[in-house]
Amino acid sequence: METTTVQQELFARLKQMLPAHVSLAAELGDLLGLSADSIYRRIRCEKPITIDELKKICEHYRLSLDQLLQLKTESVLFNAPGLNGSSGNFEDYLQAMLKQFKYFNSFKEREIFYLCKDAPIWYFYLFPELAAFKTFFWSKTINNQQELAGKKFSVAAFPYTECFNIGQKVLEEHSKINSTELWNLESIHSTINQVAYYRDAGIFESDVDLNSVINSFLQWLDHLELQAEKGYKFMPGAGDAAHRSPLHFYVNELILGNNTMVIKLDEKELSMVTYSVFQYLFTDDIRFSAKAMSSFNTLLSRSALISKAGEKERIRFFNVLRDKVNALKR
Repeated sequence: METTTVQQELFARLKQMLPAHVSLAAELGDLLGLSADSIYRRIRCEKPITIDELKKICEHYRLSLDQLLQLKTESVLFNAPGLNGSSGNFEDYLQAMLKQFKYFNSFKEREIFYLCKDAPIWYFYLFPELAAFKTFFWSKTINNQQELAGKKFSVAAFPYTECFNIGQKVLEEHSKINSTELWNLESIHSTINQVAYYRDAGIFESDVDLNSVINSFLQWLDHLELQAEKGYKFMPGAGDAAHRSPLHFYVNELILGNNTMVIKLDEKELSMVTYSVFQYLFTDDIRFSAKAMSSFNTLLSRSALISKAGEKERIRFFNVLRDKVNALKR
């Protein structure tokens, strides 16, 4: 590929990545320490960019040279937010998630397609008791926070109020984005198993705390069912006038997903996959998004739509889940 063509492709990609209101020239001027005139000469391909400038741009915007040069490899470049930082503070994790959703909402057109092996993390912040339990579990059992060693969970001792407040803000941002979600009966099994493990291992401070979490879990299922019935997302207690973006809720009881998300933002697409329980990787590789969407659409064609339609399937699906949660009670 000729140098000029590579340079044209580079700036075309960068324009796609940025929201419409952000100036590419201003961004690159700050990044490279160059005047506006120098930047525009490079954008117009009147002056070639240097190897050092290309390196800075690719590192800053996390671009793959393989993809830019259209090399026929199967390598994909992923961005792992928080990889170089501490993973112990869940509040920081939620703040990063909130920042990500605000970025999504800086685009005019936005839509999320989520293949749910597990329920999306942000949904657990719909109700405070379940949110507190999940935050405690992730912090103690997954992140191994030393200050929680030997501690038992109680809503009073570990309300994680600030995490809940941030989670609510994430939900508000999420409710502005059109969503298509594909769930399975297994999508809440990890949370059921977590509650059962803490119950059996005596990590709940009391049965009052156990039942508080279970009741919150049931409230959570009621809300998800109501969202599916209405076909849009909204916060608990909000009336019909406060609803936000459409929700297309599908169920496939035979095929288990793998927590893959594709986000369409104007003319660009991002793909996300999870690792280490709740961490995630992002890529803007168009080949990866195309492959993920092809698989997603194939699964949708074999799944039941239960939002606004499919009342019988919807009621049965959520009743089965309620039975599983109710079985946690002592």
